[in-house]
Amino acid sequence: MAQFLQLAELAEQLAAEAGRLKKRAAIAEAVGGVAVESVTDAGLFCLYLAGQAFAEADPRRLNAGGALLTRAVKSVSGCTDAALTAAYRRHGDLGAAAEEVWGSTGEADPSTAPFAKSANGFAQDDKVLRGLTLVEVADAFAAMAAARTTALRFALVEGLLQRATALEAKYLLKLMLGDMRIGVKQSLIEEAIAVAAGVDVAGVRHAVMLEADLAGAVERAFAGTLGEARMRLFHPLGFMLASPVETPEEAVERFTDKPKKIVAAPDEQQILRDAQDDKSVGVHAFLEDKYDGMRAQVHCGDPSQPGRVAIYSRNRDEITESFPEIAEAFAGVTEPLIVDGELLGWEFAEAKALPFSVLGQRIGRKRVDDAMRRQIPVVFMAFDLLFERGELLLPLPLRERRMRLEAVVERLSMMTVAGMTETVAQGGLFAPHEAEEPVQRLMLSPAKLVESADAIDAAYNDARARANEGVMLKAAGSAYQPGRRGLAWVKLKRELATLDVVITGAEFGHGRRAGLLSDYTFAVRDEAGELRNVGKAYSGVTDAEIAELTEWLKAHTLEDHGHFRTVEPLRVLEVAFNNVMRSDRHSGGFALRFPRILRIRDDKPLEEIDTLERVEEIFQSQPDKGRDLTNL
Repeated sequence: MAQFLQLAELAEQLAAEAGRLKKRAAIAEAVGGVAVESVTDAGLFCLYLAGQAFAEADPRRLNAGGALLTRAVKSVSGCTDAALTAAYRRHGDLGAAAEEVWGSTGEADPSTAPFAKSANGFAQDDKVLRGLTLVEVADAFAAMAAARTTALRFALVEGLLQRATALEAKYLLKLMLGDMRIGVKQSLIEEAIAVAAGVDVAGVRHAVMLEADLAGAVERAFAGTLGEARMRLFHPLGFMLASPVETPEEAVERFTDKPKKIVAAPDEQQILRDAQDDKSVGVHAFLEDKYDGMRAQVHCGDPSQPGRVAIYSRNRDEITESFPEIAEAFAGVTEPLIVDGELLGWEFAEAKALPFSVLGQRIGRKRVDDAMRRQIPVVFMAFDLLFERGELLLPLPLRERRMRLEAVVERLSMMTVAGMTETVAQGGLFAPHEAEEPVQRLMLSPAKLVESADAIDAAYNDARARANEGVMLKAAGSAYQPGRRGLAWVKLKRELATLDVVITGAEFGHGRRAGLLSDYTFAVRDEAGELRNVGKAYSGVTDAEIAELTEWLKAHTLEDHGHFRTVEPLRVLEVAFNNVMRSDRHSGGFALRFPRILRIRDDKPLEEIDTLERVEEIFQSQPDKGRDLTNL
């Protein structure tokens, strides 16, 4: 049986290797070797190397967060809080920190490491310590997912760590946290599987996409059954993403530049060529509003599971329980569908979207009561169709997917609920709005073809007047590429304004930024001249600037709270942002959404930073400013 140590040693090797082809070769060799003994083990090997405790289609979760894992590390290693905190600050990673402190009480030799309690199912002979196998790790993970109490999960984690060497502990913790940090994406593992099994990588990727099971795809690859993979509902497909542009002219240029001028993957070049073939004149792209909501996929209509509906977020978490109205609306659908779109807070009286700051109050809630449903009504704004009538539609051009989506919405508009009047049943999918008339919960995002920068600019201004973020442009001939931010979709979102602010606090980063103060809390001045925090930013500065700021901030620390420091308010930044929200998170009563550091303004003294009054002015100028929920 394959040992977890084999995985840990390979992961360590991969983390130190910069060459992509060398990484792929190493993975392929290891997977092939494991597969000789057990194809099932080879599947687990690839799954764990990708940082997944369970297949994507598997709804189980470990439910072991950083606090539980940290407690287990201290329990097994015997290290102090101070030692683990210092190690974590150096590495920005719990697994690497654990490796450093492992055996800090003299138990570094695996042959004398503490043994797991028999209650964990891992009892050993007094002086014999077997290495952890992949199957044993899988069994422990299954038990953790089924455990009803934190105490049981803690005992299982402790049991695994008690049998682990320092290197195994490092990668067990990384795996349980879902972040291996070895510079290996799943796509590279899929390539290595194809090399090891002697099959086409496209077949491996297609099977993974259809069944959302990397381990299962490994077994299919070695068994020669990749072609038998079938689409399953109720696992999220990757979301296609858009690249940002700053101006309408840049958007036009993105669609009309010749492919040879653009450094891109071959499939992206083909998408661009397809888009150019479509444009007899101008851009020939679909233009839609860019909504300030929550990107989501709706899965429904499985005949074997009548009434089941699942809603998935962009990070592939199931969020159905936070939006029961949408689940209720789709529960009557009887044809298998996967629809891509945006969850929006919705003001039915004005037929417009609510700001994200309002919708955000529902995100992550395990239970949504009637009061919340009344305060923040929601709709699903559909803009793409990914699966229909047993067919995965991703390879089809957008124009065809759009036509099929329109036909689906038209069919679903015929669905009724008891007591619905004919005048109500004119739009889409309906569900009761509390105890009132049923309301439309499924909406079709308006789209039109545009062919010029002037048309894009006018559409952008119209979208902002509707309190939406901006506009999206999508090549009419583009296929749907899960997880890709390529050339086929672009988004135009202009910065609302910039502010000159002063750094008041700094936080240590993670991963590559471990040991560096890279997250900056910043403030403006109020009427009395007092500093009031209005946000935190970490993007936009170079590595050299971060290093310089770290040394300066350390030298000008007022209070050291370990991971966070308050600092002398002397360094001024110019920040851009998308919008301003009212928020009690910061002392200024506002929060900047998506702040980005444009530059360090050492030329500006503290007296010249912006004021809270200016933040209020920007807030009031927004068409999508926050609203009083009591008026909804």
